Amino acid sequence: MSRWVMDSDHSVAAFSIKYLLMANVRGIMGGITGAISFDPADPGGLAVQAEIDVSTVQTAVKKRDEHLLGPDFFDAARYPKITFKSTKAEHLGGNRIRVTGELTLHGVTRPVAVEGEYSGPVKLPESIGGETSLGFAGATVINREDFGMTWGDLPMNGGLMAAKEVSITLDIESDLES
Repeated sequence: MSRWVMDSDHSVAAFSIKYLLMANVRGIMGGITGAISFDPADPGGLAVQAEIDVSTVQTAVKKRDEHLLGPDFFDAARYPKITFKSTKAEHLGGNRIRVTGELTLHGVTRPVAVEGEYSGPVKLPESIGGETSLGFAGATVINREDFGMTWGDLPMNGGLMAAKEVSITLDIESDLES
C-alpha cells in the first residue's frame, strides 16, 4: 500500500445549496491537506484522512463569505477545520469507488459516503515537477442540519430560505510520498 500526500494547490472541495428556492449558491474551499493509502491493484483497500481549512471558503461574494464563516454557518473561529477519516472503501468496478467515513463539520461528526473515481497513477514530466500523481473525484450530499447548521430555516414560498441538502464535490490530486 503506497502513501499519497494531498496536493493542496491542486485540490478543491465545492458545494452547492439551493437558496430562496430559486437559485443554487456555489462555493469552493481549498486548503485541503491529508494523505491517502492506496494501491491501484487493490482499490478496495483505500484509506484516507483529510482536513479542509474553513477560512478558504469562497462564493465570489465577500459579504456572503463573511456570513458563512460566522456562527450561523461554519463558525470558523470555533471550528476552523473540516475533517474526514475513512472507515471503509468499496471498489465498484473499473475506476469507480465508494469511500465511507466520518465527516466532522461544525463540531459534529457523522458518517458519510463519497462515491467517485480515481485516475492514475501518472508520472508527470520533470518540467512540471516529476511527481507520480493520483487523482480522485467524488461527490456526496449531506443535510446541513445534521451538522448543527440551521440558519435559513424560515418558511418561504412553501419551502425553506436555504435548503437542507448540500451537494459536495471533491477533486483531489495526491502525490506519491517519496
